[in-house]
Amino acid sequence: MSVLDSLNGTAFTAFGQHVIWSDMLGNTIGLAALALGWRRSIWTWPAQFLSGVILVAAYASAHLSGGVGKQLLVIGVALWGWRQWQRGRQQAQDGSIAVRFAGWRERGLLIGGTALGTAVVGGLFTLVPQLSWNPWPDAYIFVGTLAAMVAQARGLVEFWFAWLLVDVVGVPLAFSSGLAFSGLVYVVYLALVVWGMRDWWLRSRSADAGPVLEGVLL
Repeated sequence: MSVLDSLNGTAFTAFGQHVIWSDMLGNTIGLAALALGWRRSIWTWPAQFLSGVILVAAYASAHLSGGVGKQLLVIGVALWGWRQWQRGRQQAQDGSIAVRFAGWRERGLLIGGTALGTAVVGGLFTLVPQLSWNPWPDAYIFVGTLAAMVAQARGLVEFWFAWLLVDVVGVPLAFSSGLAFSGLVYVVYLALVVWGMRDWWLRSRSADAGPVLEGVLL
C-alpha cells in the first residue's frame, strides 16, 4: 500500500460519515495554523504549508480539482507569507507581526480579483466537468482562500472577513463531498475567525501599527 493510499484510508466512521486520514490530519494542522495566525505567530506559515501538502490527497480523493488547486496555492502562498512576515514582524512592539485595515484600493483589488477569479475558474470547471463535480462552489472556495491568504500575508484585518465568507460555502460543500472532518473543522474555523477578527481589529487601532507595516510590505 502506497503512502497516498494510506492517507486516503478511513480513519474512523461517525454518524454514517467516513473520515479519511488525509482529511483529518490536514485539517487539524490547518486549524492549528489558523490559531497561530490569530496569535500573529510566524509559525502559522509552516503549519499552512504542511496542511496544504496533506490536503492535496484529501481533495484528490473527492475529485475536487478546485480543492486540489487551492491547496497547491496554499503551499505557494505559505512560502511567500513566511517571507513577508519575516520582513515585517520586527516592526510590532512585541516582536510579532503588526496588522492594519486595508485601504479602499486594496479592498477593491481583493473583491474584484476574487469575483473575476471565481468567474474564470468556475467557467473552466463548467466547461471541463471532469475537473469538479460542483464547479461554482469549488471555484469560489479556491479563489476565496487565495484572497484570504494574500490578505493575511499583508497583515490585513480583512483576512478574517475573507475566511468568514469562504467558510459559509465551505461547510456545506465539504459535507456534500464526503469530507466530513473538513466540514466539522470549518465550523470550528468560524469561532476562531470571530475571535481572531476581534483581536486583529483591536490591535489595528494601535497608533503605530498600521503605517509601519504598510511601509514594510508594500
